[in-house]
Amino acid sequence: MALSSLLSLFSSDLAVDLGTATCLVYTRSRGIVVFEPSIVAVNRVTNRAEAVGAAAKEMLGKTPGNIQAIRPMKDGVIADFEVTERMLEYFIRKAHGRNLFVRPRIVISVPSEITPVEKRAVRDSALRAGASEVYLIEQAMAAAIGADLPITEPTGNMIVDIGGGTTDVAVISLAGIVYARSVRIAGNEMDDAIINYIKRKYNLLIGERTSEAIKIELGNAWPSPETRTMEVKGRDLVEGIPKTLTINDEEIREALAEIVSTIVDTVRTALERTPPELSADIIDKGIVLAGGGSLLHNLDQRLREETGIPVSHCEDPVSAVVRGTGRMLTDMALLKRIAID
Repeated sequence: MALSSLLSLFSSDLAVDLGTATCLVYTRSRGIVVFEPSIVAVNRVTNRAEAVGAAAKEMLGKTPGNIQAIRPMKDGVIADFEVTERMLEYFIRKAHGRNLFVRPRIVISVPSEITPVEKRAVRDSALRAGASEVYLIEQAMAAAIGADLPITEPTGNMIVDIGGGTTDVAVISLAGIVYARSVRIAGNEMDDAIINYIKRKYNLLIGERTSEAIKIELGNAWPSPETRTMEVKGRDLVEGIPKTLTINDEEIREALAEIVSTIVDTVRTALERTPPELSADIIDKGIVLAGGGSLLHNLDQRLREETGIPVSHCEDPVSAVVRGTGRMLTDMALLKRIAID
């Protein structure tokens, strides 16, 4: 027996949700063992990774000139091959308690409309980071499994997974995807839209972390009875000095209007293209939301109003994809049916 296969026998296989905003790693024995931002701080002089994950996020917008905080994933796929490899290697080692000799089998979830080149980049990165075998499954399928939808039955299941880089909408029946659409608009674009809106309206420049805090606190897709406000600190672009202002949830709804409309339109298109028999199932069972981006305040209500179909969140939407991917570690028969080439 080859040494690599002998080592993989003693390894603990991993499931990875390689997200644009967050990377989650799941092991069969311990569940979710890594839940960290997909960020690497790289020293541009030595080309070494100074920090990965949460430690690197702390450096966002605060690094000296020689250190750059990089998000190696963009729109759900690899934008920086070398940095992704380092990040994966770090998370694999962290999941295995820094054991350098482990070569696990890895199941990775990827967006539905990923290109062959992008698939190869994910697979190669995982192999070079220490995996012995790599399986890829679609994020929407993983989210549906994580949400406990009966995907192997002959009924229509509709899942909407809104992550950091992509929104994946899929209709699943008999362990197959009947219709799938992936749009590269999700949580990160919401952050950018808030930065641009505040810059345009108030001539105030805010950072990524501030924008994310505004999205979590005030972000909404449908009017609420009471107005919520928040103090925001940034740099005045006219006077060049720090400044504080108060913004409200109505302004943030306006900032996110275009992005929310795109997500709603993607869901409506999926409903229009679903075969009638499966549409009847979806009307009965409703649409299930997963992913961190789906937690945008009142998004479920907006989709309900626009489609006339019940909409609900799955349990713990943020970890649905990695939980679904993790279940494949113990169900090789189903994994072989749903894995993509």
